[in-house]
Amino acid sequence: MSDLDQRIEAMHKRDIIVAWAFVLGLWFSIIFVAIATWTLAPSGAARIILLIAGAVILVFNTAAILAMLRHYREDRDFMYGLDIKFLDAARGRRG
Repeated sequence: MSDLDQRIEAMHKRDIIVAWAFVLGLWFSIIFVAIATWTLAPSGAARIILLIAGAVILVFNTAAILAMLRHYREDRDFMYGLDIKFLDAARGRRG
């Protein structure tokens, strides 16, 4: 494996970890807010509506992150190769 391939793989793995950290953070925060504010809802119907809205947010945001990761995997060499090229050029200009 070439140096460029190793760098691309490292950047890709780091982006996957960060994306999953955001997904987990979102899930934990929505669940925490639902639990913390449960007694503040004025009625059972309001609670159901809030739970459905929270579930929709979780499903759509998780699906968006998964689609982003799939796109990153498909175009990984081009996207990260371009990033590395510009990072190396900027590093070369600095000295």
